Amino acid sequence: MDDQNQQGNEQTEQIEKQEEQVKPAKKFIRIKPFTFIMLMCLTILLTAGLTIFALTFGEEKVVEVSPPVEREEFSKLYEAYDELKEKYYVEIDEDAVISGAINGMFDALEDPYSDFMDEMEAEQFNSDLSSSFQGIGAEIQERNGNIVVVSPIKNSPAEKAGILPEDIILTVNGESIQGMSATEAVLLIRGEKGTPVTLTIQRGDSKEPIEMTIIRDDIPIETVYGEMGEDKIAHIQITSFSEQTYNEIVKILEEYEKEGMKSIILDVRQNPGGYLTSAIDIANLFIDEGKPIVQLQSREGGPEVMLAEGGKKYKLPVVVLIDNGSASASEILAGALSESYGAKIVGLTSFGKGTVQTVSYLPDGSNLKYTTGKWLTPNGNWINEKGIKPDVVVEYPDYATLTYIDPETELKVESASAAVNSAERMLSALGYDPGTIDDKFDEATSDAVKEFQAQHELEQTGTIVGDTTYALMDALREKIDKEDPHVLKAIELLTDISANK
Repeated sequence: MDDQNQQGNEQTEQIEKQEEQVKPAKKFIRIKPFTFIMLMCLTILLTAGLTIFALTFGEEKVVEVSPPVEREEFSKLYEAYDELKEKYYVEIDEDAVISGAINGMFDALEDPYSDFMDEMEAEQFNSDLSSSFQGIGAEIQERNGNIVVVSPIKNSPAEKAGILPEDIILTVNGESIQGMSATEAVLLIRGEKGTPVTLTIQRGDSKEPIEMTIIRDDIPIETVYGEMGEDKIAHIQITSFSEQTYNEIVKILEEYEKEGMKSIILDVRQNPGGYLTSAIDIANLFIDEGKPIVQLQSREGGPEVMLAEGGKKYKLPVVVLIDNGSASASEILAGALSESYGAKIVGLTSFGKGTVQTVSYLPDGSNLKYTTGKWLTPNGNWINEKGIKPDVVVEYPDYATLTYIDPETELKVESASAAVNSAERMLSALGYDPGTIDDKFDEATSDAVKEFQAQHELEQTGTIVGDTTYALMDALREKIDKEDPHVLKAIELLTDISANK
């Protein structure tokens, strides 16, 4: 309720600001009461005279009343609307037509980050800012007519199902979403907790689409996770930048500082971004007062440089982890710590979103989300569509991007499919011998499955379905987490820094 009240207050403030912008114009018109009355009388007499003249001498069209065109550039729009309203073969849905016209303006911008949201879409968008929502937990965007995954949210059904950054969602429950806006696609993908949604995914250069059914769940907006071992290297992962992210990371840093923290791995992989102010506040925890954090460039004037302020500073070695799912605010933080703090960047080239958006709330509850400017790194680099290149490039292992296996599809001897190939690769990565890795499920594969089932206390059937499928994918995920090459490289760098002090 507090979030809703806050959003309501923000909408009211926005409307009040718009009204305030109109008020000053009234101050330039000063007419004395007597003069005003005389002008009104004269206007009435002239209007009556013209009307009598038109009725007596003019043609019928002379007395037609047209709505005033306050802005000439919209005259074609008014004419088209009137034509459809009067002559279309069925009665038009006025709200839908007007919303369509506004959507057309946004489509003409060819900007994937600018969008018009009607009341329902706006409500769904605003729910992202609350403490939780229900869905699969994946950040998406429209790109070249396709709906592309930016990144899945940590511990979400999407992540557990194997959704990856840059996956293209082709259909939702059999309905094509190509050509839809990201907001329209979200309305189809989200739903009540416990309900299934079936997605068809195109991944990379694979010719065969992947179909997966995901059970929707509560998606909590907890944005900071941390752990620290005996080496006193704090691994802090930020999954998105919300209103509470700064407070969450401050709490963890204070806790680890008391426990003797010596260095930090700041992990923003698969973090799609969020609030610009949150990223700036976090950067301010490390960067010296007076140094640049980010430059904001509107269409007028030079860039505004945001400088670090005073306050608590953590003067410790930092390595930032990024990948192709790190976007927007993640890139702002990575760029700031790299160029103004000297942090090393490890991983893969980031997503490359170098623009800033704002949201305007309309009186009927709809939203206008549009780009207001671009941001540059402290050194003036614009990373849009290029991304931030790491100091140390570290690839993910091949098994980290293996194709999802549908738990409802039974894989057994004589099965032949891409899913079999994926299962054999999983077994091999986990240390089992499935024989020749191909698309054919043979006796060697069955024996490897039985060995896996025995070690995981499952019925030894030699087939992959249901609990065995889940266990296989969970075991692989645990291996990826335990043997994370980006984290291992970061630990190596930080250990060397400590040794050379």
